[in-house]
Amino acid sequence: MADVWNFLFLNGEFAPRTYILEGLTLQDVGTRPPGASHSIYEELWHTVVWQRVVLERDTAAIKGWDENVGFPARPAPDDEAAWQALVDSFLAYSERAVELAQDKTWLETEEGADNPGFTWRNALEQLAVHNAYHMGKIVLLRQILGCWTPRPK
Repeated sequence: MADVWNFLFLNGEFAPRTYILEGLTLQDVGTRPPGASHSIYEELWHTVVWQRVVLERDTAAIKGWDENVGFPARPAPDDEAAWQALVDSFLAYSERAVELAQDKTWLETEEGADNPGFTWRNALEQLAVHNAYHMGKIVLLRQILGCWTPRPK
């Protein structure tokens, strides 16, 4: 089953997540193309915060969201280090999801008292779909910006 979760969170069905996020400049990640609702940075920031909410049950993480929209208040990180930290955080949470999924008992445990019958397996499956949606948006943004396929560093 480990391979299924690795497939869902890190390497499967489409480009590996590391590949999708490599070779980007600050200009690339901070640009919001005409007609796009978010930048690459905003898409990844949102995804990382949601991973934190689900995997750590940290609803306080939502407090950093721009009111009622679930994205940061600005479209770009401050510097390259901030961008890399966000990428590293996304990959670490994805790896954590794969690691947690190795515990079959945990997977079948109910996720919370306010969701009877909703297991951690259900939560991880929904998180994998959410991540895939935003990774697809990031690939599309890269295509629109002319920075897909990733450049070598």
